[in-house]
Amino acid sequence: QVHLVESGGGLVQAGGSLRLSCAGSGFTFSSYVMGWFRQAPGKAREFVASIVMRGGGTVYADSVKGRFTISRDNAQNTVYLQMNSLKPEDTAVYYCNRGAYYGPPSSSAGNYWGQGTQVTVSS
Repeated sequence: QVHLVESGGGLVQAGGSLRLSCAGSGFTFSSYVMGWFRQAPGKAREFVASIVMRGGGTVYADSVKGRFTISRDNAQNTVYLQMNSLKPEDTAVYYCNRGAYYGPPSSSAGNYWGQGTQVTVSS
């Protein structure tokens, strides 16, 4: 079955960087759009970034443009989120999501989620 496992979260000071990873299994990873979402305490889950199958197209939430970069390594069945210039408002649980089969990058979520990894940015 589909499995998504995130890693790389932690505690970082404002202005710092973190790199999240998400390893996928149980499906043909290179055939799916992959995305990252996040959920802060007391708030709804929100879209962060999405990347198409071969990495040629990406889309970002306005709040992270210019600071976050999504990438993927299909040989390793892994999608990454490089987060730079982190702000306290980036504090959230970050989730990996499997998107559409051979679709465009999109803020719409697919049906499969990882368990999440906590990112905490201190001021």
